[in-house]
Amino acid sequence: MKELIEKANILQEALPYIKEFHGKVFVIKYGGSAMYEEDLRESFAKDVVLLKYVGINPVIVHGGGPQISKTLEVFGIKPKFINGIRKTDQMTMHIVEMVLSGDINKDIVALINRFSGKKIYAVGLSGRDGRLLKARKLDKEKYFSELGLPVPEDDIGFVGEITDVNEELIHTLLEHNFIPVIAPIGVGEEGEAYNINADIAASEIAAELKAEKLIYLTDTQGVKDGKGNLISTLTKQVVTSAIT
Repeated sequence: MKELIEKANILQEALPYIKEFHGKVFVIKYGGSAMYEEDLRESFAKDVVLLKYVGINPVIVHGGGPQISKTLEVFGIKPKFINGIRKTDQMTMHIVEMVLSGDINKDIVALINRFSGKKIYAVGLSGRDGRLLKARKLDKEKYFSELGLPVPEDDIGFVGEITDVNEELIHTLLEHNFIPVIAPIGVGEEGEAYNINADIAASEIAAELKAEKLIYLTDTQGVKDGKGNLISTLTKQVVTSAIT
């Protein structure tokens, strides 16, 4: 009886939030230890399904850097980074796409569908599917200059930046009770694949969908204020004041 009362109290506390966010879109960037530790993986999947059942529309964007690096090493390729960006030649791009779209994405979809019941399903997508994430080669001069970093002379290869998001495709899936799980692979004008930073992909998708929340599941603690204290929730006002 005590356990039932506790559950009822939790539901009562959650009800105002369920009402507030019903029908809204939450973009969730899935990464960090939550991708590897089984108890965290299951908690993540159950929480995503619960969001959908209470009327919130989760959209999942995932990374996979560690798995990509491990797979490259299996193929005898040493991972190379330039100021935090993975140098992505043609062979590396093939492996990036294989790992993200063919392995990690399908694993996440299967994980969510273990708990989703009969009326809700996760569906896996690469940014190349339906030209979901249109992209072009990253402008390294602009990118590194804006970060205050020296512009590398080396070619970064097939590292891309998003130019457009096919929001209609995502909304269609959400309206039909699907949970989109998106691998951050961009597609160029000629159909070529681009390696997109998953954090940036999540933010671009959230902006295009006018998402109510953008949530990052990561091992990085987060954004801190001037005193080094963690900011639990970032609003537009907080970001603007921090920049200015």
